[in-house]
Amino acid sequence: MAPHETPIDQKWTEIEHLPEWDEEFYDVYTAKKYGKWIMLKTLKEQYRDKEEYRAMIDKEFDVRYNLAHAHIVMINDYEDVPGLGRCIITDDVYGDSLRKLIDTNRVTADTIYKITHQLVDAMEYVQTNHIVHHPIRPENIIFTENIGNLKLINVGFDQKAHLSPAEASEDIFNFGLVLTEALKAVPEGQRYTDLRRVAAKCTNPDPKMRYRDIQELKLALNNRTNNMLIVLLGFLLVMLGVMAYYIGFQS
Repeated sequence: MAPHETPIDQKWTEIEHLPEWDEEFYDVYTAKKYGKWIMLKTLKEQYRDKEEYRAMIDKEFDVRYNLAHAHIVMINDYEDVPGLGRCIITDDVYGDSLRKLIDTNRVTADTIYKITHQLVDAMEYVQTNHIVHHPIRPENIIFTENIGNLKLINVGFDQKAHLSPAEASEDIFNFGLVLTEALKAVPEGQRYTDLRRVAAKCTNPDPKMRYRDIQELKLALNNRTNNMLIVLLGFLLVMLGVMAYYIGFQS
């Protein structure tokens, strides 16, 4: 055996199925490749020999390979893994899903902060790149095991020249559902009144009553709209005071 070659049973080790991460057509695994932890996403066994589903996973790899964002799971490679077939290989993002945090009453102020900042930043990046994706849900939002960094998985399966206003609005609606459910899981005493209003606006049944885009949503989450109004009002009051003083001085 040449020095650079590694036996197949040493290349892939500690492969473990993660059923709670599975998707409609895919199984998800954690594993070590050459001793480094990674994640594997592969077609469920019943779909592996069907051409339309093989084309589907090929397409997802092509769409996601060049995406690069701190809060989106990165794709590293695409290759055959013994016993699993063709797999999309991603960074290791082992941790707890938002669904698990909600179900086990472990949603904290830090969780809410990351949803309203890191998740929204990831959504903005996905929309900017015109990526078509499945609805954002607590199941595909992961908080990594060691530092709790938010990572969005199941990012997208197609790319368009541009997203329609309806698709952008649907993203905002689903974000509102996620935020609403997370806020309900926060321990009593943390009211988050402003964020509850934001979530309610996101999930308004009438799309025209929701935030127009991610940028307007970010402004609302950061309370910048109110702050700008306060600054503007203060400026006008100062100007009125200056004018009143000037008029009084002249008289």
